[in-house]
Amino acid sequence: MKIIVPMAGKGSRLRPHTLTVPKPLIPIAGKPIVQRLVEDIAKVAGEKIDEVAFIIGDFGAEVENSLIKIAESLGAKASIYVQNEALGTAHAIKCAEQSMQGNVVIAFADTLFRADFTLDTNADGVIWVKKVDDPSAFGVVKLDDYGFITDFIEKPQTFVSDLAIIGIYYFNSAEKLMAEINYIMDNDIKVSGEYQLTTALENLRQKDAKFSLGKVDDWMDCGNKNATVETNGKILEYEKNLFTQYPESAIIQNSLIIQPCYIGEGVEISNSKIGPYVSLGKGTKVINSNIDNSLIQEKTVIDHGNLSNSMIGSSAQYFGVAREISLGDFSVLDFLSK
Repeated sequence: MKIIVPMAGKGSRLRPHTLTVPKPLIPIAGKPIVQRLVEDIAKVAGEKIDEVAFIIGDFGAEVENSLIKIAESLGAKASIYVQNEALGTAHAIKCAEQSMQGNVVIAFADTLFRADFTLDTNADGVIWVKKVDDPSAFGVVKLDDYGFITDFIEKPQTFVSDLAIIGIYYFNSAEKLMAEINYIMDNDIKVSGEYQLTTALENLRQKDAKFSLGKVDDWMDCGNKNATVETNGKILEYEKNLFTQYPESAIIQNSLIIQPCYIGEGVEISNSKIGPYVSLGKGTKVINSNIDNSLIQEKTVIDHGNLSNSMIGSSAQYFGVAREISLGDFSVLDFLSK
């Protein structure tokens, strides 16, 4: 089995945090989003993962090396493809056409999930969905009485279904999907100016392909700061048994840690209260502070912070008192200097 991971988006809704790091590589509770995604799929897919194909923008050699290591940690081959233009979800998959063979899971790297991932081998594919309050922002599906999908609709402006496609798909024949993607691109069939995967899925369905439904227990978004901080807290809660021990290199003095929290290597905490639902990346220092429900990355200094629902990047410096902030990498915010 192969995992195909489109991740070329700029992550503009998560700026300034995506100005220096692609969104899928932002750590959540100590691991990059995309690493968590492919590890979760590998755990529940029930088959060995032979290849992970990443579809990226012009992210540079360092990012590519990080992705190769993620695939290799699963015992899989890594393939890197570049999507130079954002022409839609189908176009993104087209960029990885050389890897589109056999049975595949396609997972867009801007979301995390908890789900029953049992693959229905009697179906041509499985589409994972979640009920949402506002389906107009998503691709949605309609079902027949047997639970098979009867329609794929991209961002409906009138209500047809509240079952939103979360961006995770299984296909037992990547070749059949690619044939439909090539057809819509060769014939310039667009929706809202882009080549959409839902168009290819609808074409397959009209040719009698059977798609069954996969439902997720939790769909965790990483689209903006608030959603990413919330997802960090959910991951910490789901995996709280993994975070009960701190690294030996961490130094915690005269401080209270309220679990669940992720404490990275070399973290220093003094005269502070941390948690619940806080991640501190490696090498970060926290002094005289009170932090809860926040995501702090690596090698950052926080002094006299009173923070909640906050996200701070790597190598940043924060001195002062505020309740909620979003501070990018290498930034300095100083309320204490006179």
